[in-house]
Amino acid sequence: MTAGEPYTVELADDVHAYVQPDGGWCLNNSGFVSDGTTTLLVDTAATERRTLALSAALDSTGAPAPRLLVNTHHHGDHTYGNGHFMPTATLVSHAACRREALASGQHLHLLWPQTDFGHVPIKGADLTFTDRTTLHVGDIEAEVIHPGISHTVGDSFVWLPHRRIVFTGDLVFEGGTPFFLMGSLSGSLRALELLRELGAETVVPGHGPVTDPSAFDRAERYIRFVAEVAEKSHAAGLTPLEAARQTDLGEYAELPESERLVANLRRAYAELDGHPEGEGVDPFAGFADMAAVNGGEMMTCHA
Repeated sequence: MTAGEPYTVELADDVHAYVQPDGGWCLNNSGFVSDGTTTLLVDTAATERRTLALSAALDSTGAPAPRLLVNTHHHGDHTYGNGHFMPTATLVSHAACRREALASGQHLHLLWPQTDFGHVPIKGADLTFTDRTTLHVGDIEAEVIHPGISHTVGDSFVWLPHRRIVFTGDLVFEGGTPFFLMGSLSGSLRALELLRELGAETVVPGHGPVTDPSAFDRAERYIRFVAEVAEKSHAAGLTPLEAARQTDLGEYAELPESERLVANLRRAYAELDGHPEGEGVDPFAGFADMAAVNGGEMMTCHA
């Protein structure tokens, strides 16, 4: 992925993706669906400045301001801009996404205190669900589906059957390293299988360029690689950090954010130790390990 200016991709006359290159830390994707009268927005951005750019890009297509806003999960790069679109837009998320957003607050500020996030008040959903719900944009149906604990405990993807388009949130990092420190390794595999079953033709990942269902296979191969490393290293008594430092990443060495291996190993170890999915791991310890792998420095916030 090459760094550059955000851009809008017209996927259909009523569906757009908003892509923020290079898709690294804090550079997520958004998207919107509009019938010309009603608009649904999927996710926002990490900073006030980037959220204003997203809003301007939406306006430039002629779509009206969003009346519905879906958060695919609670991480700040996808949710910090919520306040810009509320209260005009009704915010929808999985119940656990709302809980985690409110509990974690301005968590990106703790990781990257030098970043100018601007005015980004934390907003929880107005409307929550636990399994799935269907939102209506005029005659367009948008199915919002919780795949179980995967990238986080409260993930959702947005499926548009009429266009065979799916917005995956961070269940897919196209051209980047998958990340499930706060979710589940096994749950991530189940989520990918559920995404495959949709029969999507176009995939809008949480980070990286718009792609196709082959992205699910690429993500699965990496996750199974992590599982194999974890099983061997855990049995050998290595810590996740020791294991990460000794692991030959092979084809995954060239992926951006390769330091995520150690955080993913922390999650895999927790599952091997019998912890419930989504529990048993301190996220900040995972970030400390990633910083250690990253030469002792916190990874760069690209926003």
